[in-house]
Amino acid sequence: MEKPNILLIVTDQQRGDCLGINEHPVLQTPYLDDIAASGIRFSRGYSACPVCVPARRTLMTGQKAASHGVFMNHHSILNGPTLADELSKSGYQTHLVGKLHLYPCRKLYGFNSADWADSPTPNSVMDDYERFLISENIMQPRAGLAHGISVNGYVARPFHLEERFHFTNWCADNAIRFLERRDPTSPFFLKLSFHQPHQPLTPPTCYYERYINMDLPEPPVADWARIYEKPQRGLPVNSWRVHLEPNVQKQMQAGYYGCINHIDDQIGRVLEYIPKNTVIVFVSDHGEMLGEHQWIRKRNAFEGSTHIPFLINLPKSMNIKQKVIINKAVELMDVMPTLLDIAEIEIPSSVDGQSLLPLIYDENVQWRNHIHGECAHIPTLNSGMQYLTDGKSKYIWYPGLGQEQYFDLEHDPNEMNNLTNNTDYTNELDNYRSILINQLKDRPEGFVNNSTLVNLGKPTSHTLSNYK
Repeated sequence: MEKPNILLIVTDQQRGDCLGINEHPVLQTPYLDDIAASGIRFSRGYSACPVCVPARRTLMTGQKAASHGVFMNHHSILNGPTLADELSKSGYQTHLVGKLHLYPCRKLYGFNSADWADSPTPNSVMDDYERFLISENIMQPRAGLAHGISVNGYVARPFHLEERFHFTNWCADNAIRFLERRDPTSPFFLKLSFHQPHQPLTPPTCYYERYINMDLPEPPVADWARIYEKPQRGLPVNSWRVHLEPNVQKQMQAGYYGCINHIDDQIGRVLEYIPKNTVIVFVSDHGEMLGEHQWIRKRNAFEGSTHIPFLINLPKSMNIKQKVIINKAVELMDVMPTLLDIAEIEIPSSVDGQSLLPLIYDENVQWRNHIHGECAHIPTLNSGMQYLTDGKSKYIWYPGLGQEQYFDLEHDPNEMNNLTNNTDYTNELDNYRSILINQLKDRPEGFVNNSTLVNLGKPTSHTLSNYK
């Protein structure tokens, strides 16, 4: 049987609820909605370690963070089999466009070729986006960031250059160029990796204006999360905790939604060049709190940070039932084994994830009971986080604080009510604690002692000791 082509589309920092088809009140994503409606939508997709580098190491290796050894943005060479390498060895022409966010810069990690840039921010190694701007005689210092908007903050505005110079357009342009020039005798694996809606929140003007002129949903803030009683002026632009004035909050959301809508339209351009015999996968590396519970950015265990879009669209020639929603909990480490399984390539023993094909064939097949996620350090809390979820409920443990949270996601999707002191959930809490203790009992950080979760009083190391 002819091996299918593979298109893996990755955004950065896109919330799981930020697809139009998920009944978002304002966001327009017609091309992604089409991929979802005609394919398979995993409604409970998660990023186990919701930070850029560890999430992308997981995506490329099929390994959980405890296996690849990195729990924060840390520069360490990634060893072992990668998705691109396994596909290349099996005859695929593999190409990267956009963000890889692995170390060292320019290492291909199995890709045959690349149009590489991790963001609009210039690197110590000149990336291909910067080269593109220079070739177009855009010579300002840090030209891609000359709009003045922070790459990690809450401020937003329209993009400062013509739309054709936007990082998102540059990604789509280079994906199309690859598809036009690829070897037609080999199947291809194209990873198309956009930087946004990660900050800077700078969509082209038409997208920003579309959303700034709408009534936008207010972010939910639970009583347990509130640290500010009124909007704050004078916060650092790169704050993690915020209570913004209504107009500033709206600008942030307009920039964020506009970036997603812009990416969607550029995906629409690329889809025009995709052959019928192509598997399409769409995920994000993690979410964005967007003011929810007075947080922005990621690293938290909350849904805004960990819940991600997760779509698979298979060629009709595979004769697999599609147009379905699957509600089982899946995560980024499942992408590599799924794509290798589809391509009928042996899955390396280093992979922790599971192929989703059995679940696609039969949602009632035996599947994992929960996802375990973690992050080494959450700013302002003097702690990392550990969490477990089956997509219906969630248990969070803060090892630096000795505190926990429990949420009923089915009845409280915005995590407004912490149920740890509710005796009706004693059995559920005991079960989750037991699972987490078993998960962490042999870890070198000392999370567990005498079969009990330990209050460490501080964050833990960004890496395991052998990944320095």
